[in-house]
Amino acid sequence: MSSAHKNLSIFSTDNLPDISKRRFAIITAEWNAEITYALTAGAIKTLLAHGALSENVVRVTVPGSYELTFAAQKMAQKYTIDAVICIGCVIQGETKHNDYINHAVAQGLTNVSLKYDKPVIFGVLTPNTEQQALDRAGGIHGNKGDEAAITAIKMLAFQPERSDLPF
Repeated sequence: MSSAHKNLSIFSTDNLPDISKRRFAIITAEWNAEITYALTAGAIKTLLAHGALSENVVRVTVPGSYELTFAAQKMAQKYTIDAVICIGCVIQGETKHNDYINHAVAQGLTNVSLKYDKPVIFGVLTPNTEQQALDRAGGIHGNKGDEAAITAIKMLAFQPERSDLPF
């Protein structure tokens, strides 16, 4: 179902893994900050609500969505990070820049996930207008940051916990 008819903050939370010993990196693009910071707040709130410890959530920022891929690779290569959540927003605008950026970021994050064998979540909004972005950053369609966090949690079900971390 399209997000035009769905609240992004409504999802199944059945059988979520224990994340109390898991570490998350959240990378936020500064471009469209009003939107991306709201998405990040939603992701953090969701992680904490489902058992993550605040000290196990590392936050970093990058200038724009295009830079998410490089930062995701740097965070994913850290042994202590279990999942990476990438938050950005690329609004259509008058040019096709969004097509190039969105494709590059989606492909880049997929490659990082496969290279480091850990979840790297695409939490990048790709709306046509700023209002559509606001509607998905805590507005009438919920918060895509919530969805990104739940996706990271669910994907950790595929990753065994490491018993050698000092928790």
